Amino acid sequence: MTNFIDSPYVKEFSKITFRLYDHGWDERNGGNISYRLTEEEVSQYDDVHDVLRTIPIDFDGKELAGMFFLVTGTGRYFKNIIDFPERDSGLVRITEDGKSINILWGFNDGGKPTSEFPTHLMGHAARLKVDPNQRVIMHCHPTNLIALTFTFPLDEKELTRTLWKMQTESIVVFPDGIGIIPWMVPGNSKIGNVTSEKLKEFSSVIWPHHGIFASGTTIDEAYGLIETIEKAAEIYNIIRSTGGDILQLITDQQLTELAQAFGVTPKEGYLEV
Repeated sequence: MTNFIDSPYVKEFSKITFRLYDHGWDERNGGNISYRLTEEEVSQYDDVHDVLRTIPIDFDGKELAGMFFLVTGTGRYFKNIIDFPERDSGLVRITEDGKSINILWGFNDGGKPTSEFPTHLMGHAARLKVDPNQRVIMHCHPTNLIALTFTFPLDEKELTRTLWKMQTESIVVFPDGIGIIPWMVPGNSKIGNVTSEKLKEFSSVIWPHHGIFASGTTIDEAYGLIETIEKAAEIYNIIRSTGGDILQLITDQQLTELAQAFGVTPKEGYLEV
């Protein structure tokens, strides 16, 4: 018998949730991840073919009907998923009417997906229109990026330009820039709708004073995107904390040269060259 808990998907999921916790970005039960899997990937396991429970969702997910998602559980601590993946995460399938999810594996103590799951589903739907290979939505609380939202104007162009100039890698990793929404109460369809609209334009969205909502074609890509944004925010905060003058920056011309060298297209109108 081949069980889903032994799959590379659960192992990868468990590893990355612990690393997010270990970075200090997912304290307590903060943060959530959803990982879209294909029917071919799921069907090879013997213990995922029966519906264990059906749960309604606060989102019309009909355009995602039949899709499978490995998702973190509500109220669950990221530090524990590596030891208890079948308790603190689960595999779900969106029902054909898009109004419910079928739990196929996991949440074995009666739990259910993160309260942010409708927001994740809205995000997946938005990003799939941009990139049909999109598979991951990752939400966490990077310390330096959150701190930045208290001291920097919440302007997408200016924040993106500043973080591009903090390190050579930034424009290569997030050439599409970073979206920003107003502060909002999390865990409801309102923030999901606003975030998903931004995800049509940006691969990552800042929730001020809260964290980041990022997407990717793989778990590594989404994680690496957040790592790079957080590193740039950390560098900016260190520079500010010294109180000294900035003597040099990466220029817009140099950013243009970087983009050309690495074959990426910067957000239109963000560079002044």
